[in-house]
Amino acid sequence: MTGIDAPIDPGLGSPAWGGFDNSRTRGRGAADIRRSFSTAARLGWQMEANWTDPVLFFIYSVAKPLASALILVVMLDVISGGAKPEYRAFVVIGSALWALVIAGIAGLAWSVLEDRERYRMLKYIYVSPSDFLVVLLGRGVARVAVGAMGALITLAVGVLALGVPFDPGVVNWPLLIVVMAIGLTSIVAVGVFMAAVCIQSRQEAWSYPEATAGALFLISGAVFPIAVLPAPLQVVGLLTPFTWWIEGVRQALFAGGLSSIGGDGSLFASVTGHAVPSATELIVALLATGTVATLGSIVAFRASDRRAKDRGLLDQTTGS
Repeated sequence: MTGIDAPIDPGLGSPAWGGFDNSRTRGRGAADIRRSFSTAARLGWQMEANWTDPVLFFIYSVAKPLASALILVVMLDVISGGAKPEYRAFVVIGSALWALVIAGIAGLAWSVLEDRERYRMLKYIYVSPSDFLVVLLGRGVARVAVGAMGALITLAVGVLALGVPFDPGVVNWPLLIVVMAIGLTSIVAVGVFMAAVCIQSRQEAWSYPEATAGALFLISGAVFPIAVLPAPLQVVGLLTPFTWWIEGVRQALFAGGLSSIGGDGSLFASVTGHAVPSATELIVALLATGTVATLGSIVAFRASDRRAKDRGLLDQTTGS
């Protein structure tokens, strides 16, 4: 049909009353969030892999954490004159898990800096229909996946080549699942907080995530017990979710092994009266510190987001 008899495309208008249907602009709720998250995760993976050969990217991704673990084990062997298997397990687990921490903290922060400083697409992502925080989390998941891959390879090499004792039959699987779920959430939360900091910072902020991870590495018991630290630093370490997460994974995988929190002379032992935290204490402490970190990071990100909009920080580059 042509002319006045041709049907009119209602567009966003409702044929029932001929006006504007506001419900069509609200999206599909959870479905839109899932689509935004999955799309951002796929994009993050492609960018992280730099569109290279999967085998080459796999080798590159596991080389750094594996080399770091081997260096620490060799140093331990040389210093101690032959480290016992439990010491090797202590170091290998801490090194493997810290690869996840670095990937999570740096991943979200670097996503902001890459899109603003390198690709200059942050302002376009921000005004897209997708929630900015959902897109940011999707981008960060790709880096966490790479870190998880390196962590698993490091653990496998520790068991197969370094003599780390491992028996799947004695693993406390419920404890492992619970602490991993809470721990990964805490890692992402700290990454969101670092992204909030980087939105407000100049291009030099590229070093901030790794500097933060390095400071947390010192007080989290990753490769040595925090009992060797001064009491004030032990307090800070006990307030950090990563400390309880690493300890929980160690206890789940190697029950009765060395503790990074307790032990003779530790602040934990002097306060609680027993040397090693129980599974219940680990879960409660990890849940408490992880909840504080998660809520604090969300508040900080929303405040940073508002300030960035007010001051035009989303569409300016700071490179010099």
